[in-house]
Amino acid sequence: MKTEELIAKGLSLPLMEAFYTIQGEGRFTGHPAYFIRLGGCDVGCVWCDVKESWEAGKWPILPIEEIVAEAVKYPGRLVVITGGEPLMYDLGPLTSLLKEKGFTTNIETSGAHPFSGDFDWVCFSPKKFKKPHPSIYKVANELKVVVFHNSDFAFAEEHALKVNENCELRLQPEWSKSEKFTPLIINYSKYHPNWKISLQTHKFMDIP
Repeated sequence: MKTEELIAKGLSLPLMEAFYTIQGEGRFTGHPAYFIRLGGCDVGCVWCDVKESWEAGKWPILPIEEIVAEAVKYPGRLVVITGGEPLMYDLGPLTSLLKEKGFTTNIETSGAHPFSGDFDWVCFSPKKFKKPHPSIYKVANELKVVVFHNSDFAFAEEHALKVNENCELRLQPEWSKSEKFTPLIINYSKYHPNWKISLQTHKFMDIP
C-alpha cells in the first residue's frame, strides 16, 4: 500500500513529536499524559505557538503501531492527540489501537474537519480562522475558547449555543495577552457562571 493510501486510511500518520508530560490546561489539568502531536494544519491561527506543525510534509510518516509502541513505554495511560489539526486524518485506527493497550483517549481540536476516532474526552477549541465542521458539536465534552481579542467573548457564546448541554465551557487567555485578558475573563466568569477558567499551567511551571 502506498504511503498516501496508508495516511488516508489512518494506518500511518505524520508525527511531529510525542512526549510524556503533565497536561497543563482544560479539564485534565495536572494529569500525567502522553501527547501525540500530528503534523499538518490548515487553520492558521496567528497566535499559534507551534506554527512548525502546520506543514505535514516536514514530519516523518510513522505506522500507528510504532506510535503506540512508544506510548506504552510510560506509566501513564492518558493520551492526548493534538496538532496541528489532528482531525485532518482518520483517527479511528490509532484510537482503536490505543484503547486496546488500555489508554484513555483525549483530543484537542479546532473541529475544522469531520470527526473521527474513539475518544473519551473531546476538547473542542474553535478558531475564527476556519469554521468548525458541524459533526464536532454533538461530541464535544469541553468547549475551550482562547481569548485573544475582546470579540472572543461573543465568539465563545456563539459556539456555546451549539454544543451539547453536557459540554463544559472554558475561557482561556492567550498566553502573550494573559496580563490583559485574565482579569477580564475572571470578571466575565463571575457574571456568567456557566463558564470556567482554563490557564496554561504548564507554562507557569515551565513544564515542556
